[in-house]
Amino acid sequence: MKINKTALITGTTGQDGSYLSELLLEKGYKVYGLIRRSSVNTTERITHLINKSNFELIEGDITDSACIYELISGIKPNEVYNLAAMSHVGTSFKQPVVSCTVNAIGPLNILEAIRQTSPKTKFYQASTSELFGNTDVVSQSEITPMKPNSPYAISKLYAHQLVNLYRNAYNVFACAGILFNHESPRRGENFVTKKITKYVAMLLNWMDLNDGFPTKGVDVPPLFLGNIGTKRDWSHAKDMVYGMWLMLQYNKPDDYVLGSGKTHSVENFLDIAFAGSAGLDYKDYVVIDKKFYRPMDINLLCADSSKAKRVLGWKPTIHFTDMIDCMVQDDYEKLIKCRD
Repeated sequence: MKINKTALITGTTGQDGSYLSELLLEKGYKVYGLIRRSSVNTTERITHLINKSNFELIEGDITDSACIYELISGIKPNEVYNLAAMSHVGTSFKQPVVSCTVNAIGPLNILEAIRQTSPKTKFYQASTSELFGNTDVVSQSEITPMKPNSPYAISKLYAHQLVNLYRNAYNVFACAGILFNHESPRRGENFVTKKITKYVAMLLNWMDLNDGFPTKGVDVPPLFLGNIGTKRDWSHAKDMVYGMWLMLQYNKPDDYVLGSGKTHSVENFLDIAFAGSAGLDYKDYVVIDKKFYRPMDINLLCADSSKAKRVLGWKPTIHFTDMIDCMVQDDYEKLIKCRD
């Protein structure tokens, strides 16, 4: 396949980075994936890509300005997708300095390197629906006031505003995708959705190996969760990374909200995961524990993606229920492999 463009992806080993790498490789890009130095293997999500001729991993860190400057000036990529982040909201309350350094200073380093050494490079910043906080607007769009209420969201707002600044002050082709919650089988294990699907897969595995339904506290430990009343707009990560790519293909830079436009509670997620996959009632296995509550939380998020649909032709393609089913099935298949 002819190589048409080059792209640098930060956070390439994450959920979104792995799917985006696949998408760009399919479209003929040369993809450079930035990976932090680690004493343990963090490439599980991209193992199948590592030996591809058009895919190259590069060690580095977005908080190291000299590293980023050298990288972008050397490659001069057509596109940079900044997906690197300290992305867990709950953890950001415990690690606020790290969260702000990675989520705010990191994007600044990239934008400065682009401005100074590769001004034709297009830039994508991963913004978040957490920017809206506890808004009183029913569906949130690009013009909805932002009221961030976590260290994570505040650091992301700084980066979001940087995109606007560099776009207007320095004419950098910079876009921000205000992405609502998105999941997949590649979701990190410290997120509530993954905790749920792994637990259901464990129940299915137990039922395979034993006769009858498992009993909480006897056959299996309970699943401890926090506030299951919070409501989110969930989509599949594959749909989201396609939207990222579309933003940098349009003829002018702008910001876009991406989401399904449908809201579900964590309790809805539980219902579908337990009943749909295992025929079980989550209430028989879940224990609500206040220690898992966040100091501040967002009660309701719902995306208004009309601009992305109108301008970019983007729309979600994977249904909420199908997304949950595929997550449970993937976790279940991994358990089967472990026991075989």
